Amino acid sequence: MTNHFWVVGTDTEVGKTVVTTYLLRYFQEKGETLAYKPVQTGLVQEESRSYYADTEFYQTHSRVPLVKEHLNTYSFKEPASPHYAARLENAVIDERVILQQIDKLKAIYQYIICEGAGGLYVPLNEDFHFLKLIEQSRLPVILVARSSLGTINHTLLSIEALTNRNIQIRGIIFNRFTNTKLEIENIRTINKMTSIPSMIIPQLKNLADLKELEMNNIDELFERVGSL
Repeated sequence: MTNHFWVVGTDTEVGKTVVTTYLLRYFQEKGETLAYKPVQTGLVQEESRSYYADTEFYQTHSRVPLVKEHLNTYSFKEPASPHYAARLENAVIDERVILQQIDKLKAIYQYIICEGAGGLYVPLNEDFHFLKLIEQSRLPVILVARSSLGTINHTLLSIEALTNRNIQIRGIIFNRFTNTKLEIENIRTINKMTSIPSMIIPQLKNLADLKELEMNNIDELFERVGSL
């Protein structure tokens, strides 16, 4: 089985970066691990510096220093869909460049966690979306979903899209769980309808609390889906 995989989401703002960083910390205890964000948008500008939030988050919470040049291939200032953000800068995202970079990184790292952008059908250019990139990479995925209202539809549609392209789903991570009756029922329903292994990450009061999360649940998840 491959040591490398994608973290993809049912939608934008479901917490893919938090989950990616959580998994980064987990696998860093097992070997050389990289979190790789092929495409990121939305430059954050402060008085003293500017940065991209996703790769900055990796570096802030990583157990060890990360090679900055390995974290990302395409970055665009506008916080928008990749194809549009690229167009605003007269650039075009070439999926072949991303696939070549993944292959290069495989030779360096024991584990590579590739993070998607938005949902599965977010376009990278006028003819290519993230789902096609995932399919061509031949890597399995971990699907990040909300636990709140609407997640059943979003999650099942995402699973269907992945399954139709024969992309292996290694597990579902329900993020930002607050233990309401609705959330419990949503997760129970999805688990029953899909039989895909899953785990839960609670709503964090502060993102710094990521470092304090127990890794026990993730051990159980990866034991059930098989060793990566």
